Amino acid sequence: MPELRKSPILKRWVIISTERGKRPIDFKVTREEIHGGFCPFCEGNESKTPPEVLAYRDPTTKPNSPGWTVRVVPNKFPALQIEGDLNKHGDGIYDMMQGIGAHEVIIESPDHETNIQYLSNDHIGSIFWAIRERMLDLKKDSRFRYILVFKNWGKEAGASLAHSHMQIIATPIIPKRVIEEMDGAKAHYDLKERCIFCDIINQELKDKKRVVHQNEHFIAFSPFAARFPFETWVLPLKHISVYETTDVELLPSLVDIMKTVLLKLDKTLLKPPFNFIIHTSPCNGGDLPYYHWHIEIIPKLTKIAGFEWGSGFYINPTSPEDAAEELRNAKITNEDLMNLKETEKETM
Repeated sequence: MPELRKSPILKRWVIISTERGKRPIDFKVTREEIHGGFCPFCEGNESKTPPEVLAYRDPTTKPNSPGWTVRVVPNKFPALQIEGDLNKHGDGIYDMMQGIGAHEVIIESPDHETNIQYLSNDHIGSIFWAIRERMLDLKKDSRFRYILVFKNWGKEAGASLAHSHMQIIATPIIPKRVIEEMDGAKAHYDLKERCIFCDIINQELKDKKRVVHQNEHFIAFSPFAARFPFETWVLPLKHISVYETTDVELLPSLVDIMKTVLLKLDKTLLKPPFNFIIHTSPCNGGDLPYYHWHIEIIPKLTKIAGFEWGSGFYINPTSPEDAAEELRNAKITNEDLMNLKETEKETM
């Protein structure tokens, strides 16, 4: 019997269609290759991108030259432009403003054939540190209200280049999805004087059936009202509302849990395309007692169709409990890691 579940944060209903009951082997995602012989993100092609705004590199090398490990550049085709004024205005009932913002690309590695989860822990840590540095810098611009960090991997997930990278977009408004999360969290806090994310963490630690992985400082679990099969959330165990001011001591644990979860997804689902998104407090939000920063990881295994668009419901053919069990039981050996790396190169 299908089951309706309600998100405790967004109050959004999803349908867990247990009759469809899809297991990992049932998801046959034919991943389209991203063709094109030239890659502007590869080492040696630095002149083909806008000048870098941040790079971790050999100190003997010059900016915008080879010798880097992580490089951040403005997007050559930005969704929003950094120059100009907001110029808010209306036309009758319609509100408008100039498309002001920032759009940057984090090139994770000089290696065209290696995705983030196959890099060393130190290298992954430098990527998450670069995110922190860029967010802190962009927050200095008073025009920006929110900074969204996300990764698209695979053409089906929206990536236009095969070279592994993330994107940062600073916007002059707070995205609707974030507002909905914050409003839901604030309503819970006003009623119970507790963070709803902390309550969810405690519930998941008690139930254990949706936990995918846990370490000293972070937890990964399949959310109770997951919208998509094998959707996984990563949260700090301690209440922290702002990603970019998180203590540096937590960085190794963040690297460990992200690498572990992404490798488990690769092994269980045969390297699916995926997105992940960092949700944090708004630029001027400060340290909020009711909001908790987190990362949402979404493998692209199903398509959103007419019912979802028309109703706002999501239909998830795999229960979060089953998904979590599959991922939890996926053990990554050194042999698995080598095989997955080879598969990674073959599909680039």
